[in-house]
Amino acid sequence: MARAFLYVLDSFGIGGAPDAKAYGDLGADTLGHIAEFCAAGLGDRAGLRSGPLKLPNLSALGLLEAAKLAARHYPVGMEQPERLLGRYGAASEVSRGKDTPSGHWEIAGTPVMFDWGYFPDQPDCFPQQLLDAIYREAGISGSLGNCHASGTEIIKRFGQEHVWTRRPIFYTSADSVFQIAAHEYHFGLERLLKLCEVVRELTYDLNIGRVIARPFIGETAETFKRTGNRRDLSIAPPEETLLDRLKAAGRNVLAVGKISDIFAGKGVTRLIKADGNDALVTASMKAMDEAGEGDLVFTNLVDFDMVYGHRRDVPGYAAALEAFDARIEEIAARMRPGDIAVLTADHGCDPTWRGSDHTRERVPVLVFGPGLQSGSLGLRETYADIGESIAHHLGLGPGRYGASFL
Repeated sequence: MARAFLYVLDSFGIGGAPDAKAYGDLGADTLGHIAEFCAAGLGDRAGLRSGPLKLPNLSALGLLEAAKLAARHYPVGMEQPERLLGRYGAASEVSRGKDTPSGHWEIAGTPVMFDWGYFPDQPDCFPQQLLDAIYREAGISGSLGNCHASGTEIIKRFGQEHVWTRRPIFYTSADSVFQIAAHEYHFGLERLLKLCEVVRELTYDLNIGRVIARPFIGETAETFKRTGNRRDLSIAPPEETLLDRLKAAGRNVLAVGKISDIFAGKGVTRLIKADGNDALVTASMKAMDEAGEGDLVFTNLVDFDMVYGHRRDVPGYAAALEAFDARIEEIAARMRPGDIAVLTADHGCDPTWRGSDHTRERVPVLVFGPGLQSGSLGLRETYADIGESIAHHLGLGPGRYGASFL
């Protein structure tokens, strides 16, 4: 029996979503625009990186071919590989949101076919009735923010007042989220997590996908910095996912990073935490060494989205891609005959796009393993094909959504 390793490069879209216009994202292309900016010298940063985007290992696995399938052209300035070593394709999302849970659940075979609840993009975006209930249940006197904002910008705006008043900072985005920023020491990490649990209970009826704890440290606007103690409290998937099916079959699901949070713990047999892409890759490779026959190691690499995409940081995103690319050979070296690895994404977050939100895009599907023949998987109509393919590879029966490409 084989094993499977699923790496989600959070937000690494490759453009071309057929319904991008409906989401205000027509023309968004995370990979394509990063490559274009790098080729024009706009992806340079002293001491970090310079020149065209260099992803030799991802390109050898078929990334450039997948990008051409998705967006109908190769990314600008990127070098073509001498030969292809994996199977490649591009997948469209059918879920009704371009958020993290929708993308991950669909990858795991369960598209989101309902509408999430959202908070309007206006001042005082949270209903007063909800705020009053939070204050009452959590025993706090009030809050700051209560608006749409990026996570780094809002702690600069309200962090000092938060330290003085101990009032938590509430904010949201275009996603179905209620986010709470608070200082790890002046407010307290445990207190923040308990507050998030209160808010989670009070937002179920509003169908809000996630309540997110955003702890930070520092003493001034210039030194405030978010920590790795983020926690996502998600609604559970509405149906059985690949993770549930594997667990029911007696297999192990080793969830690295925020995967367990995204699935509300359902189907996860072991949770592995780490802070930052490099540490997450290292933790994933350790999990690969420990995984048994029929097991799945499922990893989310959050920095692409949280640190670079949302902050519209092209050089940082490019450098992070190049750093991950350099570690692919280490991942491949840990694979045994019969294993497969799948590299994909859950949505886009084009760092050249207006605003700071996710972008509706197709995602790459790159599959490799010892003895696996290279070739095109074509355009997949749903991310669910990824989960179905892993299920097929691990010997499970067919699920409700998607079709195996293996």
